Amino acid sequence: MDLEFQDVRAEVKGIMCTGRLKFTEQNIVFKNVKTGKVEQLTSSDIEFVNWQKLVGTCGIRIFLKNGNLHRYCGFNESDQDKIAKYFKNTYRLDMLEKELAIKGWNWGSTKFNGSILSFDIGNLTAFEIPLNNVSQCTTGKNEVTLEFHQNDETPVSLCEMRFHIPSAELAGDQDPVDAFHDQVMKQASVISISGDAIAIFREMQCLTPRGRYDIKVFQTFFQLHGKTFDYKIPMTTVLRLFILPHKDGRQIFFVVSLDPPIKQGQTRYHYLVLLFNMEEETSIELPFTDEEIEAKYAGKLTKEISGPTYEVLAQVMKAIVNRKITTPASFKGHSGTSAIGCSYKAAAGYVYPLERGFIYIHKPPIHIRFEEISSVNFARGGGSTRSFDFEIELKNGVIHTFSSIEKEEYGSLYDFINAKKLRVKNTGKSDKPAYTGDDYGDSDKEAEPDAYLARVKREGQERDEDDDDDSDESTDEDFNPEGQESDVAEEFDSNPSTTESESGNEEGGGGDKKKEKKEKKKKDKKPKSAKTISEKPRKSKKSKKPDDGRPKRAATAYMIWFNEAREEIKSDNPGISFVDIAKKGGELWKKMSTSDKSKYEEKAAKSKEEYIEAMKEFKESGGGAESSKDSKESKKSSKKPSSQKKVATPVKSGSFISKEFIESDDDSSSDDKSKKITKSKKKSSDDSSDDKKSPVAIKSKKTKDDSSKSKRERASSDGTSEEEKSKSMKKGK
Repeated sequence: MDLEFQDVRAEVKGIMCTGRLKFTEQNIVFKNVKTGKVEQLTSSDIEFVNWQKLVGTCGIRIFLKNGNLHRYCGFNESDQDKIAKYFKNTYRLDMLEKELAIKGWNWGSTKFNGSILSFDIGNLTAFEIPLNNVSQCTTGKNEVTLEFHQNDETPVSLCEMRFHIPSAELAGDQDPVDAFHDQVMKQASVISISGDAIAIFREMQCLTPRGRYDIKVFQTFFQLHGKTFDYKIPMTTVLRLFILPHKDGRQIFFVVSLDPPIKQGQTRYHYLVLLFNMEEETSIELPFTDEEIEAKYAGKLTKEISGPTYEVLAQVMKAIVNRKITTPASFKGHSGTSAIGCSYKAAAGYVYPLERGFIYIHKPPIHIRFEEISSVNFARGGGSTRSFDFEIELKNGVIHTFSSIEKEEYGSLYDFINAKKLRVKNTGKSDKPAYTGDDYGDSDKEAEPDAYLARVKREGQERDEDDDDDSDESTDEDFNPEGQESDVAEEFDSNPSTTESESGNEEGGGGDKKKEKKEKKKKDKKPKSAKTISEKPRKSKKSKKPDDGRPKRAATAYMIWFNEAREEIKSDNPGISFVDIAKKGGELWKKMSTSDKSKYEEKAAKSKEEYIEAMKEFKESGGGAESSKDSKESKKSSKKPSSQKKVATPVKSGSFISKEFIESDDDSSSDDKSKKITKSKKKSSDDSSDDKKSPVAIKSKKTKDDSSKSKRERASSDGTSEEEKSKSMKKGK
């Protein structure tokens, strides 16, 4: 039965990488969650295993027969018995517990065991150094310095370590410093060009990093030698190898994935992208005998290799790195190739659907595994019916959008995604049909219905219906601008209802042509758009009640305390605002205990009793009754204004005509008119004064005014006044 653990961390070049550890009968497998790299340890290669207690966790230490050490941590103490039984039953190995020295001394003895340098204090190990992480070893008089490979992914890394080796009298012929140096260099991963390269490829076109490079392949690393930069890349950093055919069918990409990446300045290159012509061929001869090739590479290489350049390079890299070469899956696009032309951000490139993921070439190269994908989404291209966008959302929330993909690629890409059982975001949440080929209609056939537009409209209507159900719109029932009693209608309508005073003016001035023209102009004008104004009479602001001797209400316990503590709060918090004083007081009052509050509650109870007694005396003296009467009368007066008649404001014109004066015939002179107007003004003023004195006698006076008007009309009908008669008599004399 297999044994599996999640969230186990393994040390990879100075960084702890999280992954899954699985124990099987044949091997021990660790899969890196971040990179997807799988590392296998064959069970027959295990020499011994130890259990270690680390800081806050526990770990296991697996030592192989070839001298390599693999360490894993992230276990619980309860897992010790379970793992020990599994090793005993499956691998026939006893898992012993290895104790570490915790004295903190910096002197001790060193031991070399395979590729491990252990520093011991007494009989316990203080620390261990994997020598394959050593990049350089230099010596001094009594000193040896170890330099380590740097990993840019680590927040903190170990650069170098120095060992002081005292001279020994009985050391013999060999110096102990040189002996220490030789032991380190046997297992160190020192990148030094010593000996001949296995294979050399001249003037290879490299897209990332850009330029022409000579590729020299050595046993433990390969070198990119260019005109400006040189890169030395250890074989242990090679993660994957890809061969990807170009869409034009004449070129091919060879991609090398690196972890950790190479670095030039502040730029990191996680991928090497080489471009080859398919017709270009080469031949190489390996500097090994047939027996050495058979022993080292087990028939994977031959002494002479010839063929297309990309195939020769791929064959050599595959044998030395011991990684399989990934090629595109059985996917074939509209053009008959595995490449899908698209754009990523501002650069154009190609997406290749692989057996276990997608890879984009080339700026920047991106490799996405199916395990990282949360969902995919097909989106309409920016206003174009000839292309669509393909979005890939990862589990960590990152979204990669590949745009400007031809619509002919949709069918084959969608079938590939369904075959790989990836979740399509378009149909995941709402269970609506995904994009189909019909959604991407031909832009030349504009008369045909747009299925995509129809679907978007349908979704929009559904959202609107949901919004209508949620929101309740309130209507203003009071606003009625067409009502006759409306102030808004009288002010803004082109033909408002007239009141009695206006109708009287119309009877008296019916012959005025200027008025008729002005009224016609007003009718022709469009009514102004009135703002929403409520027709209810505006509430008058409540005036403060006069001080009628009413006693003040009793203060609460909090207010009594707050009045006493206000100055203290100000002094404790200099510069505090008025609002913050009240907030601070509320916080302090809440924190006070009931015993502290009881004193102020007693004061509040006493003041309340005093307030009740004072109110009784006030009501007995009759103070409360008068105020209640006044409030009732004010309420009645506020309800009545709707019954009173509203008088419209008179329209301003060039000449104002009083209500009492009625214009005479055309033959009457202007002097007579002015005199009659002054008389009517005097009478109107007298009438108004009488009206003020006795409002009941208004109707009787109106009848007298009418009789006087009739007399004046008769006099004006004769056409001559008394003054004109006297003038004519004088002329006759």
